[in-house]
Amino acid sequence: MIQIKTAPEREQERNKWPRLAAWRRCRQGEKSLGLSFAAMLEQRIQQHFIDSADLKYQAAQSLSKPIAAAVQAVLACVTSGGKVLACGNGGSAADAQHFSAEFVGRFERERPELGAIALTTDSSILTAIANDYSYDRIFSKQVRALGQAGDVLLALSTSGNSANVLLAIEAAHEREMSVVALTGRGGGKIAAVLRETDVHVCVPHDRTARIQEVHILALHCICDGVDAQLLGEQETPT
Repeated sequence: MIQIKTAPEREQERNKWPRLAAWRRCRQGEKSLGLSFAAMLEQRIQQHFIDSADLKYQAAQSLSKPIAAAVQAVLACVTSGGKVLACGNGGSAADAQHFSAEFVGRFERERPELGAIALTTDSSILTAIANDYSYDRIFSKQVRALGQAGDVLLALSTSGNSANVLLAIEAAHEREMSVVALTGRGGGKIAAVLRETDVHVCVPHDRTARIQEVHILALHCICDGVDAQLLGEQETPT
């Protein structure tokens, strides 16, 4: 049976959240916070842009070398007939798919298709492995099934501690694949399992959102770098 709350009960529920109650008071004309809600929200949004831009500016010098190494690793792979297998969880899963789409389709210029597979998309494979084995093995079993010597594993983990990404790296090494790892927070456990021939792009930050923002920029740099090597330099698009 559905319970219909009375007006006082609904008011009490809304007031459980102090910030929401303050926002409602502002909207009703009570300037109890000193600033309007709209002005506070705009300042908060502007701070996100500032923080993101500051991190990217600061990280440009330290990350340009490993990103360039990632470009070379991926380029050597695809020009030898290999492919990139990409994996990650949550937002990193979306980044894996984003990268694969721009590799198979295109980034900014027309070019022949390049081999890339996101290991995060097949719900039947993912749920079968998670159900029959363990969620930790959803990527590693795909790497063993699809990976070949000379391929590249693109492993994304903002914390560097994702168990299923760690096992994917182990499987990639078994298949004599190179690994390009994108992490943050010092690299976590992933930093300890990478080989000298692997590439580690570790964002110098602890906040997940900021790390992800640099990850997507790094992936775009990889796509652009590969295109530049294959197609030649071109004027930077506006």
